[in-house]
Amino acid sequence: MTVSRRARSTQPGHRQFSVRVSAPTFQELERRRRELAESRNALTERYIAEGVKMDEHPDIYFREGALGRRAALIGTRLDVWQVMDTVRNSDNSAEEAATYLGLPVSKVRAAVRYYAAYRDEVDELAAREIAVAERAEAAWRAEQALLAT
Repeated sequence: MTVSRRARSTQPGHRQFSVRVSAPTFQELERRRRELAESRNALTERYIAEGVKMDEHPDIYFREGALGRRAALIGTRLDVWQVMDTVRNSDNSAEEAATYLGLPVSKVRAAVRYYAAYRDEVDELAAREIAVAERAEAAWRAEQALLAT
């Protein structure tokens, strides 16, 4: 049995569709693709996925960091995982977390709603961020121990 070229090129779990955009939009996409050294498909998929998420969660935006893009709370420099960590450390109280963070409760609840919808994504990023921070702290402690002798 032979598989068509189209069937071979489509990854499982993915769907293909065509879209027409204005020439200026296409040029901006191409410029950005070159700057990021990313494929047009990957960049377009990211823009669509993030756009849908931001439509569903208007208090959330996405920003670049050392470990990649992540969901953050608009009007702050806080990642969603950081807000959730604070909520957990506040006995799961959005009100206590909001007081601690100096934010309106509505902002903390926005992060909680995003987390409820995209828990795996947020938890995976949090685990990576925490692991990097722990390695950095261990390296700092080892340096301090050497300098103290």
